[in-house]
Amino acid sequence: MNRKQFIESHGATCANWTWSWSFVNHHERFVIFGVWNDNVDTDMSLILSEAWQKSNKGRIQNGYGQAIEHIKLIDNEGYTLKTFVMEYAEQERDGEEGPAKIGGFIPELNNMELIKVGNKWFAQDHNKPPKFVAEEIESNEVYFEGASKSVLVNHYERNSKARAQCLHKHGYQCKVCEFDFNHFYGGLGKEYIHVHHIVPISEIGQEYQIDPENDLVPVCANCHAMIHRTRPAQSVEGLRDHLRAIGSIQ
Repeated sequence: MNRKQFIESHGATCANWTWSWSFVNHHERFVIFGVWNDNVDTDMSLILSEAWQKSNKGRIQNGYGQAIEHIKLIDNEGYTLKTFVMEYAEQERDGEEGPAKIGGFIPELNNMELIKVGNKWFAQDHNKPPKFVAEEIESNEVYFEGASKSVLVNHYERNSKARAQCLHKHGYQCKVCEFDFNHFYGGLGKEYIHVHHIVPISEIGQEYQIDPENDLVPVCANCHAMIHRTRPAQSVEGLRDHLRAIGSIQ
């Protein structure tokens, strides 16, 4: 069964089978979005972003306008959201700047809830537990981040000197919400803060030399968890913009 046959077997259709990643069944009032397989390891998967309106070459993405119309059906007309998982065909990409192409898919629909965060839309699966951020682990390795270790959860070596240099540069105030543990908890919270790796170590997958002032940033535990709540993770600036938009910070 190919993708078109799978979608049509659920009574859904689209404007063009070549460039569409969203589909609709008007009779049963639901919308289907494809989700890339590297975006499904948490309970909130990215299905659409305003950044996708144009390609890296500045071309209008044909599927974007249709996807927005399908989002409106969910938001304004009560359509439900379903997703299926798509797999990359890396060897078929049109060069490094070209669009991703589908190499395969899992022929299974999942019932989801639509969540908007900033300029991105996510599909939330209430049957899947949220992704939690493991406690930071310090090591004596100098300025290198190691590969993952498989224990109860995946964790990564954290470098105490790199962390210290990051905090010397940026201080102990959360760069997202500006929470200050020392101000709120007094001495108990002095010099306490999480350090967030701007480029996830899991995506690098090898030992590398880091720049503590540019690769690391201090964030509170709550913001750190929210950054990693989605896949891909929120950027510090993106989460801060979201908090401003909903009035949580100024």
